Amino acid sequence: MSEPNDTLAALVREAGWSWAGLARRINDLGANEGRALRYDYTAVNRWIKRGEKPRQPVPALLAQALSERLGRQIDASEFGMVEEQSLAARGLHYSDDPHVAVNTIIDLGRADVKRRAIVTAPFVLAALGVPSRDWLLATLDETATERGPRQVGMRQVAGIREMFALFQDMDVMRGGGHARTALVEYMQSYVLPLLKREHESAVRQALYEAAAEQSYLVGWMAYDDGEHGLAQRYLIQALRLAEAAGSAALGAHVLAGMSDQANLLGHPREALMLARAGRRGLPEEASPACLADLYILEGRAHAALGDTTAAVASVVRSERAFGSVIRDEEPAWAKFIDAPYIFGEAAHCFRDLGQPSELERFASESSTGARLQGRARRGALSEAALSIADLDRSNIEAAAARATHVVDLAASVNSSRAIETVRDLQRRLLPFGNVYEVQRFKVRANELLGLAA
Repeated sequence: MSEPNDTLAALVREAGWSWAGLARRINDLGANEGRALRYDYTAVNRWIKRGEKPRQPVPALLAQALSERLGRQIDASEFGMVEEQSLAARGLHYSDDPHVAVNTIIDLGRADVKRRAIVTAPFVLAALGVPSRDWLLATLDETATERGPRQVGMRQVAGIREMFALFQDMDVMRGGGHARTALVEYMQSYVLPLLKREHESAVRQALYEAAAEQSYLVGWMAYDDGEHGLAQRYLIQALRLAEAAGSAALGAHVLAGMSDQANLLGHPREALMLARAGRRGLPEEASPACLADLYILEGRAHAALGDTTAAVASVVRSERAFGSVIRDEEPAWAKFIDAPYIFGEAAHCFRDLGQPSELERFASESSTGARLQGRARRGALSEAALSIADLDRSNIEAAAARATHVVDLAASVNSSRAIETVRDLQRRLLPFGNVYEVQRFKVRANELLGLAA
C-alpha cells in the first residue's frame, strides 16, 4: 500500500469538502465532458488514506474542483497525481510558458527524491534540437537592454545564490551523487514555490535566473551520476528558465552541459550543434569562461568525429578565450571552468585523436592543478588520460600504475563518470592481464569499487 496523501487531505479540508461532496463534484465535472463517472466517498478515501492514484482525467478534475472551491489555481502535481509516463514526455518539452517549466521541475524533483521510474527514463536524442533552436531564436530576437547591476537588496535571491555556490562546490569536490537529493529538496521547499508568487519585474527575473542555475546544477549532478534521461529533462527545463530570466550567458552554459552529455553518450554531431548554438547565442564578452567551455566542447565533438584540423582549431580558440577570463567578473556557475577543467577536456580531445604527446601535455597540467585543489573527480579523469598516453606508448607498467591511482581517486567521490573511467581502463588493459601492475590494478578496482574485470 502507498503512503497516505497528506497533501490532498489538507487541500480537501481547506476547501471544506466532505469526501462524498468532493466525489459528487468530480462526477458532475466529468458529466460536463460527456463522461459517466460513478465515484463516491470510498474512492476519495482510497486516494487520501491509501495514496492511490486514479487514472486521467480524474486527477485533472480533482484539481479543477479544488481550484474552484479555494479560489486559486491548483495543479494535480501539487497533490502528487502525475503519471510517470506523462512526466517523462513533459520533461523533454520546451514550453512557451516558463510557469510550465517550473511545474515540470517540481514534478521531476518529487519523482527524483522518491526514486520513481522517471529516474530511469531514456535519453532521447531527437529531443535536443527543439530546445536549442527555440532558445537561440528567442535570444537573438530579444531587444538588447542595459539592466545595470543587480539590486543588492534582493536578500532572498542572494541567499539562493549562496546555496547554489555551496552545492556547486559539493559537486565539484565530491561528485554529482553526493548532494543531489539535498539540492532537489531545497529547490522544492524554497526556491520553486517563490516563482509561483507575484513579484516586481526585477525580482522575478532574478528568481528565474537563480532557479535556472539550480535546475542546471541538479541536472548536471544527475548526469554525473549516470541518470542521463533524468538529467536531460532537468537541463531542458533549466534552459527555459534561463530564457525567462533573460540570461543568454546562462542559457549558453546550459547548452554546454547538454553538449557535454550528448558527446559522452556517443552523439558528437548533436554535441557540436548544441555547442555552436550556445556560442552563437552568447553575448560578446558576457563570459569568456563560458566561451572557452563552448569552444573546448566543440573540440571534443570534432575529435570524436575524427576531424583533427577542426578539433585543434577549437582547442586553440578555447585557450585564447580562457586567457581573457577575469575570475572575479565571471558568474558563480562558471567557477569550475578553470585551468584543470579546460586542460583536462583538451587532453580528451587529443586522446580521441590518438596524439599521446599533446594528450600528456594537457593532462599533466590538469592533473597537477586538480591535485592542488583536492578535486578527485577531475584528477581521476586526467590521470586516466595520462594512463592512456602511457598505454599508447606501450608502457604497460606505468599505465597500470596510473590506473590504480585513478581507482583511489574514483573511490573518494560519488560520480558514475569516474567509475566509467575505471571501467574504460579495465577494457584497455584487459589484453595485458599477465603483467603484475595490471593485476594490482584489477584487484584494487574490485576491492574499492566492486568492479570485477
